[in-house]
Amino acid sequence: MQFTNEELTQKINELKNKLDVTVVAHYYQRDEVFDMGDITGDSLELATRTRDNDSEFVLFCGVGFMGQSVKVLSPNKRVVMPKIACCAMAKMIDGLYFDEAIDFMESNGIGKDNILPITYINSNADVKAKVGEMGGLVCTSSNAKFIITDALKAGKKILFVPDRCLGQNIGNQMGLKSMVIGDETDPNDCDIICYDGFCSVHQLFSLDDIEFYRQKFPGILIAVHPECDPEICDASDFVGSTSQLIKFIKELPEDQKVAVGTEFNMVNRLRDKNTYILSSTKPECPTMNETTLEDVYLTLKAIDDGEPINEIHVDEKTQKWAKIALERMLAL
Repeated sequence: MQFTNEELTQKINELKNKLDVTVVAHYYQRDEVFDMGDITGDSLELATRTRDNDSEFVLFCGVGFMGQSVKVLSPNKRVVMPKIACCAMAKMIDGLYFDEAIDFMESNGIGKDNILPITYINSNADVKAKVGEMGGLVCTSSNAKFIITDALKAGKKILFVPDRCLGQNIGNQMGLKSMVIGDETDPNDCDIICYDGFCSVHQLFSLDDIEFYRQKFPGILIAVHPECDPEICDASDFVGSTSQLIKFIKELPEDQKVAVGTEFNMVNRLRDKNTYILSSTKPECPTMNETTLEDVYLTLKAIDDGEPINEIHVDEKTQKWAKIALERMLAL
């Protein structure tokens, strides 16, 4: 039987009131799913806020690595996902590829003891565990500069995975020399060695898009996420994480036009007018948009039936070291 969105919303709310469950939703979720969230935010905010929540079940609307982060920080909670969607960036690196990045640095004369790995939170638990076991830590787009600044005190080469753009953009902000594994730069001459991963959505924005809006609307501001290519960030008026973009745009005068370079669903909810998408195509994350209202309903119904589906599990060793990597960041 097919239900309308209105009917699904009613059924979801009835089950939420009945069950010991908290629904959390990332900013990039489609509107009708986002509206079901008891807790909404970016990936780290969701993981830390659910850690302090008393519900037995966390129903996480997002992508797989985010559900893993909740499970790692809150191992006693039961974490389920309507869809265990895969973040394309997180899938670009696994434990084997991480080891190959270490091998690259060692083959260039940089000993393992002189490498401090940092992984963007947009990575799976096995990569976070590898990083934690080597003495490294996690960062987010909002705290990456702070984390890298502190990490440099160790006097080691920083291996930054998986997002080359975030690593390069923070390096540029700090006046550091960075490189991407695979180019011809000598890693010994660099402060930050970046793995060659990226976000496919944030690669959609171009200098032509920026030029188009600046010609069409003189005085418009360009605000982008640091997962965009460095040339895009360098040409923009503001660069910030999801939460920082939201704060920046909401504090603008109502008549100030702004073009935003990040995921469509989030931008579409920001302001009623004078906010534009910095792209000629719709920058919608396909995996974030896999989750539907029906998926949320069926996942709640499975809990109610005593047969939870899509439950997140992390093995004991991965759990231990991934949590250490996350808690090193939180401690700072």
